[in-house]
Amino acid sequence: MTGDEVNNFVVYCKKIQPQSQENIKRFFEGVIAFPYDKELLLQAYLFLNIKQIFPSCSELLLFEKSPIADYTDLGKCDFVYLTSFGKIFIVETKFIDTEATGATERKRRNKHRNKVFEQVITLKSRFSQYWNIKLEQLECAVFTTDPEIAWRGNGVNVITKSILIDKLEYWRMNYSRICPADTLREQESGGDSAVVSQSGAGVR
Repeated sequence: MTGDEVNNFVVYCKKIQPQSQENIKRFFEGVIAFPYDKELLLQAYLFLNIKQIFPSCSELLLFEKSPIADYTDLGKCDFVYLTSFGKIFIVETKFIDTEATGATERKRRNKHRNKVFEQVITLKSRFSQYWNIKLEQLECAVFTTDPEIAWRGNGVNVITKSILIDKLEYWRMNYSRICPADTLREQESGGDSAVVSQSGAGVR
């Protein structure tokens, strides 16, 4: 992976994800204040605690964007970071309801577990092919609410991290108490610095 390849990718990222880190932070703080989407809440936790979860991540490059220009049908990455070692770090998130019971829910959980790994491995491969980046310069991870996924990363070179649902909710309730007042006012007044689309997540 040459310096030119890194620069080309960073330029691409700036073009399709021009928001500042501070604007993205405000977006996620708004999610915490009004947590109507559990997947977004999980993503907010990841973004606001990224150094504790994945210490090598140094700069967010993409959030909910396609890493492949003009091929959005191939899928979007939840998060793409640049690491302190100059590598690209792809993270896929998945809120998995571990509290629901019954055979149907067990099947649903297993389906979600398989899907999140399939997504991140596929994205890594497409990323390498399109941007001509060597696989050893790409790292990938999954972050979920299911600790049962820990062993699934073994043998497929995927880093796995998780947070329990009750711990996530405890964090949300405590973070909301210290959430900046101007962020809350902005959300209540319908400010446009952070907007979530009905089809998923977006910052504009």
